[in-house]
Amino acid sequence: MPTQVRIFAMPKSLGETLALTSLTSAPRPTGQLTNGHTSDSQSPGKMPLPAVIPESPRDGGITFAAQDSLPKLPIPDLDSSCRKYLAALRPLQGPREHSETKLAVEEFLRSDGPDLQEKLQNYALGKSSFIEQFWYDSYLNFDNPVVLNLNPFFLLEDDPTPARNNQVTRAASLVVSALEFVRAVRREELSPDNVRGKPLCMYQYSRLFGTARVPTGHGCQIEQDPDSKHIVVLCHGQFYWFDVLDDNSDLIMSERDVAINLQTIIDDAVQTPIQEAAKGALGILSTENRKIWSGLREVLTREEHSNNADCLGIVDSALFVLCLDYTEPATAAELCQNMLCGTNEVVKGVQIGTCVNRWYDKLQIIVCKNGSAGINFEHTGVDGHTVLRFASDVYTDTILRFARTINGQAPSLWKTTSPDPSKRDPESFGDVNTTPHKLEWDMIPELNVAVRFAETRLADLIGQNEFECLDFSGYGKNFITSMGFSPDAFVQMAFQAAYYGLYGRVECTYEPAMTKAYLHGRTEAIRSVTDESVNFVQTFWADNPAEAKVEALRKACEQHVSSTKLCAKGEGCDRHLYALFCLWQRYVDGQTSRSQSSAGYSSPTDTGSPQESAVGSPSRDSVTSIDMDMRPRQRGDSTTSNPRSRELHPVPAVFADAGWDRLNTTILSTSNCGNPSLRQFGFGPTSGDGFGIGYIIKDEGINICVSSKHRQTKRFVDALESYLLEIRRVLRITGRKAATAKQTRAREVDPAKVKASNRLKARGRMITGVDSSARSRLANGSSTGTRSPTEESVLMSDDELGGYGFFDAGMLLQALKARGDAFDNGEAKPSERATINARRRDVGKKLRLVEY
Repeated sequence: MPTQVRIFAMPKSLGETLALTSLTSAPRPTGQLTNGHTSDSQSPGKMPLPAVIPESPRDGGITFAAQDSLPKLPIPDLDSSCRKYLAALRPLQGPREHSETKLAVEEFLRSDGPDLQEKLQNYALGKSSFIEQFWYDSYLNFDNPVVLNLNPFFLLEDDPTPARNNQVTRAASLVVSALEFVRAVRREELSPDNVRGKPLCMYQYSRLFGTARVPTGHGCQIEQDPDSKHIVVLCHGQFYWFDVLDDNSDLIMSERDVAINLQTIIDDAVQTPIQEAAKGALGILSTENRKIWSGLREVLTREEHSNNADCLGIVDSALFVLCLDYTEPATAAELCQNMLCGTNEVVKGVQIGTCVNRWYDKLQIIVCKNGSAGINFEHTGVDGHTVLRFASDVYTDTILRFARTINGQAPSLWKTTSPDPSKRDPESFGDVNTTPHKLEWDMIPELNVAVRFAETRLADLIGQNEFECLDFSGYGKNFITSMGFSPDAFVQMAFQAAYYGLYGRVECTYEPAMTKAYLHGRTEAIRSVTDESVNFVQTFWADNPAEAKVEALRKACEQHVSSTKLCAKGEGCDRHLYALFCLWQRYVDGQTSRSQSSAGYSSPTDTGSPQESAVGSPSRDSVTSIDMDMRPRQRGDSTTSNPRSRELHPVPAVFADAGWDRLNTTILSTSNCGNPSLRQFGFGPTSGDGFGIGYIIKDEGINICVSSKHRQTKRFVDALESYLLEIRRVLRITGRKAATAKQTRAREVDPAKVKASNRLKARGRMITGVDSSARSRLANGSSTGTRSPTEESVLMSDDELGGYGFFDAGMLLQALKARGDAFDNGEAKPSERATINARRRDVGKKLRLVEY
């Protein structure tokens, strides 16, 4: 007989929630969600538009105080977007292909473009953002598994107190800090994000908790229970839950209480052998194809108020999921894999890896047996910088709370904190249940088969990907900025140089820029490959002086910084053209510009809604580029369901051109997201032959996580490390003269004028630096001549420089450009040819024919 569990109502749509909360003082939800029920006035599969009730920030609330003052994301000028589109494609195309793309753009500007631009401007009237609905659609209509395709991960740094790095202690600490964060959001006490004093949109925060991505037969939808008070714990693939908040969002359990519950759960979970538990691990179903998962959810909820339906409701409506893993990954790469997709370990035909201990449709906090912790999150409604703020504040609070056990006067991160649960009257907690309850699903034959097949498919998917990490400690932001470079642009050029060094070509590269300075802003695409970046990698790989390499790098970085600033202001081309493409699709499908999408998220009308979930404010260096946009589908892919309409309305020239597919097939998908609270950040590759690159630039290091479908990931990481070391050497060479000029004037003191009375300071023989000519003579034994900085760099040793090929003589560019070309224009003299031929005869071992 199943364990009795508390029954939670299924998550409500935002329209229903707003209707209820307008009459009560319950925490105000943010954003709009659809309820999935069809309306009589709409065709099946189309979502009704929920009612929107304008609200103002809570009295005294600070979280959403700046929402009404935020400008709307501007719709760029069509001509400007087309020029930027051509500029982004120019370095990626050959002359003939680029000329064809230019003709397609010109035709688009003459024909479909102006009409679509006018439709977009009309569509955006009354909406918070012209791109928002299309963005939700692109994620929620994605039919493939979300694991490795959509959900990113954060790997937290270990707790600075070694004694606290055990699973139960670390997990309890993170849970309590996460709940304080939830409380701050619901009470609107979370300080708003800003960049250099400029407020950012706080729209995303309340979508972080109590939400679930729910698949349906016509795309996914996001459902939310804004009154959620419980968490779900996964251990050995088994599900448990208990309440953690009261009706006022105050904590009802201390850290010690949570730790006791977690230890109780672990003790109970280990009583079931992992091989047996894995056979009923329903979390694996959340990794399935979305349509298959939708059908399986219908099986689970076939009977209203059945045990399975109630269990599923408890999971969907939980604040978040805590995953307690029984493994201890040894390396950074293994840890990253565990946080992204779990481990794949099959014993006697049964999957016992941590991949069965997940629920990918919700925010997950993952804690390994050794205390290593991370976060995996559903990406539809929140971007990386939102979760970064959450991760940073949670990590910070765990440290400060521990500090307060030592010094009660230690500061707090929160404006107010929950009353001490141990000092409260138990009656004040209300209707709560703090005792852990195990969810015991009714494993009917359909579910047993589904779990088996979902696991084998996931094992295939995990096996198709590999992960490598680089914890580069040679230098970081401090050194890069001291050399006059933008840290993000500098690292982006490192990716370009490393890839070019391995493959001799440049490929489409994507980096997101944050547009949170605008209402409901998400991201814009920075195109890292430019004419300047191509010139840099070619200059770097050629046998050029160090000064030329640095100058080319400087110009490439300046161009990248310029592009980043434009994108952060919403002046890129990608989102604009994508919105035009989506509007054309709607037109072809017979939809009006104001019809509701079937995706499950709707873009709120422009009511100045202050309830916006915020994006965590990262460090200033990375604030414009801290999210990874993993394309749910290529933007050129059509979702048009009416082929006949397509024949009557041909695809606009710019979207039918090969350049559209090229720009939207990302080979290097990169994202800069992090601060000292994170050890790594990453995501899966966004194309079959691409790399997924998450990176964190710290003061004295750069942490990089690279994933691919077995595209020599380790070799790429090694090449990247070699480049970072080599460019440091080149910069030191060119910076030596400048550094000498900046030396302290104390060195100008004449030694001969040192006071004779200072007898002690007169002792010893004065050592002076070796001048460049002496250094040259020492290096080659010559008494004459000097060397250029490039020649001198060859003499400088760098024991850290590993690998081969990156900096060999006869650089790659020369090999590519001069295949078959003579070394010089003159003919070799007969005597020289004879000498060469004579030497060639002596090369190698001469074999006798009998040896064959």
